[in-house]
Formats: sequence, C-alpha cells, structure tokens
Amino acid sequence: MDQNQDRTPTADQAEDNAFFPSPYSLSQYTASRTDFDGLGTDQKYDGGRWKVLVVATDERYMLMQNGTFFSTGNHPVETLLPLHHIAEAGYGIDVATVSGGPGKFEWWAFPHDDDAVKAAWQLTQESFKSPKKLADLLDSGLDDYAAIFIPGGHGAMNGLPASPELGKALEFFLANDRLVISLCHGPAGLLAAGLGGDSNPFAGYKIVAFPDALDFGPNVEIGYLPGKMPWALGEALQEAGIEVTNSDMSGATTRDRNLLTGDSPLAANQLGKESAAALLEAFGD
Repeated sequence: MDQNQDRTPTADQAEDNAFFPSPYSLSQYTASRTDFDGLGTDQKYDGGRWKVLVVATDERYMLMQNGTFFSTGNHPVETLLPLHHIAEAGYGIDVATVSGGPGKFEWWAFPHDDDAVKAAWQLTQESFKSPKKLADLLDSGLDDYAAIFIPGGHGAMNGLPASPELGKALEFFLANDRLVISLCHGPAGLLAAGLGGDSNPFAGYKIVAFPDALDFGPNVEIGYLPGKMPWALGEALQEAGIEVTNSDMSGATTRDRNLLTGDSPLAANQLGKESAAALLEAFGD
C-alpha cells in the first residue's frame, strides 16, 4: 500500500459517505496496550452508596464540513481506563445517554491486549449497551452520584453540547460540590451547562482539552478525519468563558476546583488516578 493510499480514510459501509480513520493515522494514534502502570492508591471505598454517572454519546456519525461523515463515538481508552481506576477504588458506575439508546464507541481504538481496559469493558459493557435515559435519572434524583464523567472521542461533540438534560445534571453536580470529570473532546459537554442562561457556570474555569490545531490540521492531513469538523471545540469553550490552557497533546491533566480534565487518550491513565484520589478524598466515608 503506498503512502498516499495509507492516509486515505477507510470507508464505513454502514453509512453512505462515512469513514473511519486511515490506516496510517491509526498507526500513529492507537496501540494494543495503554500506559496503565497500576492503581494510584490501595485505598478503597466500601460504603456502598456513592456512584459515578457516565454520560456517553449515543450518536455515531459526525457530519463534516465537506459533506462526509466521520464514524466516531466515545474513545475506548478515554472512557474505560479512567473507569477502571474509579471502579477499583470501590465506586459504582452507571451509564446514561440522552436518548436512552446504546452508547457508541470508536471500536477501532480498542487496545485488545490491555488487561485494565478489558476489565473495565467486562464490568460496564451491559450498561453501555442498555444505558439509563438521562431525563429519567433527573426525575429520580442524582443524590447518590459523587461525580459525573463525560468521556472523550469526537462523538462527545454530537448532541451533548445541546442537551438541556446534561445541562441540568451539570448544574446539580456544581451546586452540590460533586466532581465533574472529562477529557479530550468530552469537555464539549460542558457547553450544555450554559444553555438558556446568560453565561456558562464553568466560565472562569481552567481546563485542558484536545487542541483545535490538531483537529483542523494534521488530523485531516493524515486521514484521521475525512474532512474539517463542523465546529471547533476549543474555540467554542473559550467563547463560553472556559479557559483551555494547552495548545498541544501531551497527556496533561489539570484540576480547577471540582472540575478534573485531561487533554487526550494520553491523559486517561493519569486522570483515572487523579479521579479516584479525588473521589476517595471527598466521598471516601
């Protein structure tokens, strides 16, 4: 296969004009194992009450500026590696989507030789396939959730930023001093907190997220994306008053008050450790 063909996005036969990342881009961005190097703590919560609410994307296809579809979803490393740390720290995990339909994954990025990610998938796969409906959870109450986790993958930019239900959930977690955890493209969900208001309640917070410079440059050039994205994540966050402090992808994490973020799949392991530690500190009894 020549180099030009190698960078051509791979057709997804399930949808007209839809594409997976090119073979070359996957060789640069995915691996069979993560950097998991053990748990960050031996401490474990055994109180039985506190859980973490995962808000997954239920939409696979992102319509790009050139009319193609990117076949996306939640990134498995960004989703499952933090959840492995959280589950091993003793916290229950519930999954919800806006529609109540199954969560979608970028399965082409699943690290099939990684025991930590596989363990988290084994634990949560039924919850992702048959999630709760976010509106129903709002009706029943969120009192037993210590944190909300919005994992990354470009699919997090589909639907979540415009979800009033996610906005209400985020407002609950802010108002009740619970944790908010996200990484990579997941912070797109933070935009939902500003729906219908004069300002976003996360305005003034500092985060790290996947950089626009990569999505609108190299990610198109190497065929990871089949075209330019419909909108720029970092630009939208900055317009909402949320300060994105990174300009590259290095595995950085940061915490501002009760908001914990990471910049990419490279941050998933460290963010998982920091999330487990933060949960144990605030909700360990």
